[in-house]
Amino acid sequence: MHTIRRITFYLVLVAGTLLILATMLSLLYNMPYWYIKALDFPRVQLLLGLFACLVLFALVNKGWELPSVLFVLGLVASFVLQARFILPYTPLADEAVETAEPLSVTPARSFSLLVANVWMKNDQTEAFLDLVYESDPDVVLAMETTAWWIERLAPLREIYPHRVLYPQDNTYGMALYSKLPLNNTEVMFLSHQAVPSIHTEVRLPDGSSFMLHAVHPVPPKPSEYPDNVGEEEVALLKVGEMVARNEMPSVVAGDFNDVAWSKTNRLFGMESRLGDVRIGRGLYNTFDATSPVLRWPLDHVYVSGEFSVVDFKKLPDFGSDHFPILVELVLRK
Repeated sequence: MHTIRRITFYLVLVAGTLLILATMLSLLYNMPYWYIKALDFPRVQLLLGLFACLVLFALVNKGWELPSVLFVLGLVASFVLQARFILPYTPLADEAVETAEPLSVTPARSFSLLVANVWMKNDQTEAFLDLVYESDPDVVLAMETTAWWIERLAPLREIYPHRVLYPQDNTYGMALYSKLPLNNTEVMFLSHQAVPSIHTEVRLPDGSSFMLHAVHPVPPKPSEYPDNVGEEEVALLKVGEMVARNEMPSVVAGDFNDVAWSKTNRLFGMESRLGDVRIGRGLYNTFDATSPVLRWPLDHVYVSGEFSVVDFKKLPDFGSDHFPILVELVLRK
């Protein structure tokens, strides 16, 4: 028993020190190394690890000399730092976008949006079609769509008469299907010629309109596809500037390839003055659907102050490495 206690003590000491170091390094936003920025992703996992170390150390530590006290203080400080990032994405925080009162929801000023990264390697197109039919959204945004995927999503043409299709074989293809009319549509390349984004006016049944910006910026790490280190922040901030200049109600949605609490997303929210529908509601981790442990919120919906949220939920897996999300919004008068 004494040996097990001693081994556990040293394991906790090593693990706790690594977790404290990872927490401190994750605060160095301006470092040019992508693997430092990657420490922004597993904050929930680091938070749980720090809590486990605190509990175990309290159980196996025999004396409370200065080194032990300093170690515990480091664990507590790191735990608090990680919790500050996560707390806004729990029901304990105030909602950034208010929930609509049931009596205030006018069908003619409401719409639902399905956001799904279908995964280029995924071949379960029927499962995705069944998901669309069952959830019956007004607008579908599908990402990583290749020409093969577009061909197999052809049945959606019967339901969605308005479409913007830009298939690609580099994981950045996009497809937008809409029951609602689309006007002044543009496909833009904000930071890389191989990474499109869709910008369009959407007209609601009562005649009012809003801007929809569909984006899928590159991840903050090296990729076999576009040379993308540092490009994700450029693309998102350009969208933020576009939204800030436009007086129309706006929605920005897509796979941001970055966690909700990242510096890039926070800068984007401040620049665009949009609210993240996740804040005050939950984490809604959408990636990685293939892993039960390593999951993060990478797919996002940001809206301007004219909108209220009727419903927001994560939908079941359909074979992709991302879970889809469905949001129902109402444009207030």
